[in-house]
Amino acid sequence: MKSILLIITLFLSVFLPVKSYSQLSTYSFAELDSLQNYTKKNIVVFIYTEWCKYCRIMKNTTFQDEKIVKLLNDKFWFISLDGEYKREILFNSRIFKYKPKGNSSGTHELVEQLAKIDGKISYPTLCVVNPNNEILFQFDESLNANELFVILQEVLKNR
Repeated sequence: MKSILLIITLFLSVFLPVKSYSQLSTYSFAELDSLQNYTKKNIVVFIYTEWCKYCRIMKNTTFQDEKIVKLLNDKFWFISLDGEYKREILFNSRIFKYKPKGNSSGTHELVEQLAKIDGKISYPTLCVVNPNNEILFQFDESLNANELFVILQEVLKNR
């Protein structure tokens, strides 16, 4: 019986196509200076929280899509930023800190800079920043892979 299972397993592994998935390369703000010195690229910042169900959906679908992974890995620096991150972040020669707003809530100052649209912060937010650290694009709703692909293509056209 074991030999039959082994033969079936070998057959399936040899003759069935295997789709290999690329993994999205994620960087930190601390790495940006050296990355930009290596290759100037726009930065895509995905701003989320752990409690946001739409953020989880984007993480598990949009950012797992093969064409999104390839485009982000090839043409952008990608950073995932928790809106409630508690450590300091050095970005654009400035230190950004976590600002508590109660016993168990708060927002990071960098999130306020990158995700505030019309005076409010929503999750998830996608922010595209150019190599000069200027905001090119902000969007504060969940995006599927096709919608994000179109947006990223537009950003690349308008370089």
